[in-house]
Amino acid sequence: MEGKEEDVRLGANKFTERQPLGTAAQTDKDYREPPPAPLFEPGELHSWSFWRAGIAEFMATFLFLYITVLTVMGVVRSPSKCATVGIQGIAWAFGGMIFALVYCTAGISGGHINPAVTFGLLLARKLSLTRAVFYMIMQCLGAICGAGVVKGFQGHQYEVLGGGANVVAAGYSKGVGLGAEIVGTFVLVYTVFSATDAKRNARDSHVPILAPLPIGFGVFLVHLATIPITGTGINPARSLGAAITYNIEHAWDDMWIFWVGPFIGAALAALYHQIVIRAIPFKSRA
Repeated sequence: MEGKEEDVRLGANKFTERQPLGTAAQTDKDYREPPPAPLFEPGELHSWSFWRAGIAEFMATFLFLYITVLTVMGVVRSPSKCATVGIQGIAWAFGGMIFALVYCTAGISGGHINPAVTFGLLLARKLSLTRAVFYMIMQCLGAICGAGVVKGFQGHQYEVLGGGANVVAAGYSKGVGLGAEIVGTFVLVYTVFSATDAKRNARDSHVPILAPLPIGFGVFLVHLATIPITGTGINPARSLGAAITYNIEHAWDDMWIFWVGPFIGAALAALYHQIVIRAIPFKSRA
């Protein structure tokens, strides 16, 4: 039927995707969806790039915890929030470190630095289960070591100032804390998917995007919103590292929130991006 091939090429309907205001018309660049990563890929274990990526995730999470925990402790220590960077400064520290570390490690490991991000990408079949489990282990170890170094340098101050541990703040229920973690992680992982979308980069090459920038800015904004509620986890490794090093009962009582919430949020973001945003269109029956 005349026009059928063109209909299928454009996908599902006879209209191209809308372009942002002020940009040029749809480009003619071809894009082919890469095949999904295999669930198990034992051959990765024999590749140096696999181990190098894990080391990069360890080091990035180590540095992330070291800088951010020190920032949190500095704010808590100050008798007046006006005399320190305050909540905005904490948010900038978390967002800025993610920006810098994703920029440094994206070409080696993908710059996950967060088990929730790794989990979301696993659900989207962007990496194998073998690599995902390895990343999560290295991220958790890096977080524990990062918080541990801070405690080693400032043992007494670390205990007095809370060690950057995540807990649900007084006046908020565990349900509110869980909801905050789910929505916050959804924002983060959805931003990761959008900023690293290869199809978008191929189509909109005239709109250059530095992926670490929107990711870091997303982390900053989520922290502004949820620091008063949970201290903002949205990263199970970050929460686990601080909890293990600080080791108080309250932190362990709430720990499930900082694992269940981010994993649910990451799963929802992966499903939304893959099914709604990147849905394979229905072919024309004409």
